[in-house]
Amino acid sequence: MYEDFTPQQLKILDRYVTSTSNNVFALRNLPEVIKGALFSRYSRSSLGLRSLLLKEFILNEETAFSSISGAPIGSKEGNEGQEVEDQLIAIKKAQNFYDRILDGYGDDSIGELGGAHLAVENISMLAAKVIQDCRIGGSPLEKSTRYIYFDQKIDGEYLYYREPIIMTSAYRDVYIQTCNTLFETYSRLIPPLTEFMEKRFPRENEVSKVAYTAALRAKVLDCLRGLLPAGSLTNMGVYGNGRFFEALLQKLNSHNLAEMQDIGKKGFQELNKLIPSFVRRADLNHKHQIAFSQFLEQMDKEIKTAADRDTDSLNRMETPGVRLIGYDSEGPIKIAAALLFSQSEASLQEIQEFCRKMPSDQLGALLDTACNARDNRRQKSPRALEHATFTFEILADFGNFRDLHRHRILTQERQLLTCNYGYIVPQEIKEASLEDDYCHAMEIAKTAFETIAEELPEEAQYVVPMAYNIHWYFHVNLRSLQWLTELRSSPAGHPMYRYIAQEMAKQVSEALPPLERFFKFVDFEGYELGRLGQEIRLVEKNQKRGATITPTE
Repeated sequence: MYEDFTPQQLKILDRYVTSTSNNVFALRNLPEVIKGALFSRYSRSSLGLRSLLLKEFILNEETAFSSISGAPIGSKEGNEGQEVEDQLIAIKKAQNFYDRILDGYGDDSIGELGGAHLAVENISMLAAKVIQDCRIGGSPLEKSTRYIYFDQKIDGEYLYYREPIIMTSAYRDVYIQTCNTLFETYSRLIPPLTEFMEKRFPRENEVSKVAYTAALRAKVLDCLRGLLPAGSLTNMGVYGNGRFFEALLQKLNSHNLAEMQDIGKKGFQELNKLIPSFVRRADLNHKHQIAFSQFLEQMDKEIKTAADRDTDSLNRMETPGVRLIGYDSEGPIKIAAALLFSQSEASLQEIQEFCRKMPSDQLGALLDTACNARDNRRQKSPRALEHATFTFEILADFGNFRDLHRHRILTQERQLLTCNYGYIVPQEIKEASLEDDYCHAMEIAKTAFETIAEELPEEAQYVVPMAYNIHWYFHVNLRSLQWLTELRSSPAGHPMYRYIAQEMAKQVSEALPPLERFFKFVDFEGYELGRLGQEIRLVEKNQKRGATITPTE
C-alpha cells in the first residue's frame, strides 16, 4: 500500500524503521511490548505498519509511547537513570492498553511477536536442563564445560548450588564434603592429565600453538567433566518470545525443587519489566498459573501411583548404550509419497498406495532425488523425511545427556538422575594412571547420594557427578535425526556422543536399509584429538581477519 508521510513524520519514523520507503523493512529502537502489540494490531488493520505505528502508537497518548521508547520526540538528553525509571512507570501506565490489544485477539500465538534476552547466572546444571526442556520459541546458550575450567573458587568456596532443603537438613555436611571432594579431585587431576595428553599427542610443527592448546584443553576437560556434580554452577543466556517465556515460567513456578521455583520467581520479576503483557499469566497469583500448578501436581501424583503399582517388577535397562525400540516399517514408502505429493494433483492416500506397489529399485531412485544433490550437512532435507519416526532409549552419562538434550525437534523424557546405573571412566584417565583418584571420588558421591536419596530423592540429584549414567528416550523424525547424527558425529565432538550419534544412524540403516542414503554425512571414523582440526580452522579464520582472540574465548 502506498503511504504518504510528511517530512516531520519521516524524521520520526526513521528512528524506528530501517527504511521509510521500501516494502520490506525492519523495526528498531522499540521495546518488545510495543513491537508485539504493533504486530498483533497489524494483522487486523488496513494500514501499513509505518502508518499504524504513527497513528495508533507514537501519536496515541494512551500508549505512553514516548516514555516507553526512551526517546521522547523533540526532547533533549537528560538523566539516564530517571529516563529508565520513567520508562518503567510508563509501561505500567500503558499496560491496560497493550493487554486489551493482546487479549482482544484471543490467540496465544500473539505472544510470539515480542521477545527478550534473559541472563540466568549461577544456577545448577540441573536447573539448566529444566530451562532447556522448554524447546520451542527459545534459544538457550550455556557455559561450556569443554572450554572453561570449573576449578575456580569465590571467597574460598567452590561454585556449586547449596540446595536450601539439604542445607537445613541432617545431610548438609555430607553434601558439602562430597561436592568439595569432587571439585578438589577435578582440580588436582588437571595438571597430570594435561601432561599425559601433551606426551601422547605432541604438537606438530605446522600446527599453531593456539589451536593445539585449545584442542588439548578440550580433550582434558572432556575427560574430567564427569567429576563435576550436577549442582555445579553454570551461566545461561536465553532468548525467547513471550509465549516461550510464559510456558517456561509456569513450569518453573510449578516445579518441586526450590531452585527452579526461585528462578521462576526472579525470571517473572525481570521479564515483567520488559514484556509484561506476555508473561502476566505466569504471575504466581494469576488464575492460569494456579490452575496449571494444580493440574501438574494432580497429574504427577496419579502417574507416580500408577508407576509404583505397575512397573516395580519390570526390568530396567542395565547396559549403557543406545537401542532403537520403535519405528514405522512403512517409513520409506511414506517419505516417497510425501516427496511426490507437492508435484502432483493426486491424494496423499492414493500416492502412498501407489508407492507400496512400487518396485524396490524405483522406490530407491525416488528416495535418491531427496539426497543426491545434497553437498553438505547444512543443506536441510525436505520435510518429507518427517514422515518416518523412531524411538530410541539411551543409557549414557549425564554429561552426554546434557549435550544431546539440546536438540529441539524431538520428544524426549528422562528419569531422575541417580547413581544406580554406574559411571563411565574415560580411557585416557585409565591410561594416565589416574583411575584410582577418579573412582574414589565417584564412590564417595555414590554413598552420599544414597544417604540423601533415602529422604530427598529429587534434591539428591545435585550431588551426582556427571559421569554417572542417566536413562532417557528420544522420539524423533528422520529429518531431525539426520541433522542430529551428522552434527554430533563430527570430529570435533565429544567421543561419547559421537558414538551415540553413530549408533543411531547405524541402527536405523540396519532396520530400514532404504533410509541409509540419508545419513551420507554421518562421520563413522574415530579421532583421538578430535577438536584439533576445528581449532586450526578457527585460528586460520582469525588470522585472515586480523583478530587477536583465541578460538575459544
